[in-house]
Amino acid sequence: MNFVGRNAELETLEQAYGKDAFQMVVIYGRRRVGKTALIERFCQGKRALTFTARELSKSENLRDFSQAVYAFFGMPETAGSFVNWKDAFEYVAMRAQEDREHPFALVFDEFPYAAQSEKSLPSTLQIVIDHAFKNTNVTMVLCGSNEGFMESEVLGRKSPLYGRRTAQIPLKPFDLFDAAKLMPSNASWEDKINYYATLGGTPYYLEQLSEQYSYAQNIERLCFNISGILYAEPDRLMRQELRELALYNGLLNAVGSGRNTPTVIADYIGMDRSSVSTYLATLAGLGIVERKVPFGENAAVSRKGLWQSKDPFFSYWYRFVSPASVLVERGLAHAAAMQSTSGAAFSTYVGQQFEEMCVQWLVRECKEARMAFLPTAIGKWWGNDPQAKAQADIDIVMEDSINEQLLLGECKWRNTVNESETIATLQSCSPLIKSNYARQYVLFTKYKAGDATIAKAEQDNSLKLVDAERMFFER
Repeated sequence: MNFVGRNAELETLEQAYGKDAFQMVVIYGRRRVGKTALIERFCQGKRALTFTARELSKSENLRDFSQAVYAFFGMPETAGSFVNWKDAFEYVAMRAQEDREHPFALVFDEFPYAAQSEKSLPSTLQIVIDHAFKNTNVTMVLCGSNEGFMESEVLGRKSPLYGRRTAQIPLKPFDLFDAAKLMPSNASWEDKINYYATLGGTPYYLEQLSEQYSYAQNIERLCFNISGILYAEPDRLMRQELRELALYNGLLNAVGSGRNTPTVIADYIGMDRSSVSTYLATLAGLGIVERKVPFGENAAVSRKGLWQSKDPFFSYWYRFVSPASVLVERGLAHAAAMQSTSGAAFSTYVGQQFEEMCVQWLVRECKEARMAFLPTAIGKWWGNDPQAKAQADIDIVMEDSINEQLLLGECKWRNTVNESETIATLQSCSPLIKSNYARQYVLFTKYKAGDATIAKAEQDNSLKLVDAERMFFER
């Protein structure tokens, strides 16, 4: 399978490995995002002691780690198990001290599983790092899928391991443009946007696509088929991390159907509002949902926060697949799939996801110095327009506080758009963002803008036009 992207992450790992000193790199990101593939690529051609913890007892994980250590150092498997984690880590450190001429990587994957079965593991590891590993040139890689755990129990200020890491890699799904490299080579630009709106940037999902099938056929066989590999994917993922699966599914069904405040979600599933907030926070810790507030507001105190799925696949699955499961199980899978891969509801959904793709394009433009803009803050704004006496929203708000610039964007995933009216509305909403920074405006459309709009943009340096097809051709 092709290894795509992750150049910056690989460079971080290589730099750590190249130092003649102990390094601890923390990698975290939700399941299927490509952590294992990244680690395997990094370990190619290197000495690497690798271990993956499982949901087992502390003695079973310690036994498995002991066997990995024995195999790495060429010891007989009959050596048994280390008495405790401290002895195991100290042995690895001792061997590393004795042979500094041959550095190696120590990869501890799914660290949260081992730490949850042995609560003292982070403290034990901290002690051995401070007293033994610090005198080695081992590159330790701690990896985990539970983002909340890794951020609080490994990287957090209250963690015994706080301050020991020398680098951290929060591994995210691919953006649209790296994800497109894993899509069928015969996919059109519109197919690619549909694929991303459906599967997101998770490598494992994209690798299931086949060039033999169209977009609709691929999604039907993967998502709307009882034996399809993604038909019950969210259940499988959450079962590995959560109890009360039915409750969490209810929450995600509510969010997927557009219910986005704790009060509305609580009413929908029949639960107390405070309990809903707690469960949503748990899902946020796993990288499944997120809470958004209008641009410029403090997330900690804002009362305008809205919950949404953080990943397109979860958005799509709970918006279309979950409600259609009864149809799939009654043999009406094809009809359910057709309705969920075309038509008005699907187009509206893609339009919502298109906004994030436009943000990704802008970030790429800035990163590649194709735009003289350094995005120090990115978001979306919604609220009351006192002049119009109506609710208003701005799809994209980007701030460059270094160069005192502001970019406002509108995204229209429609076959036809009243471009002049859309631009005028966007510009009229500009005063709602309180700032004295210079302004520029971007209109994103599904198809190329009309000649009159293009002529207008050529005369106005503050206005930029971008169509979806161009987003790909310029990459």
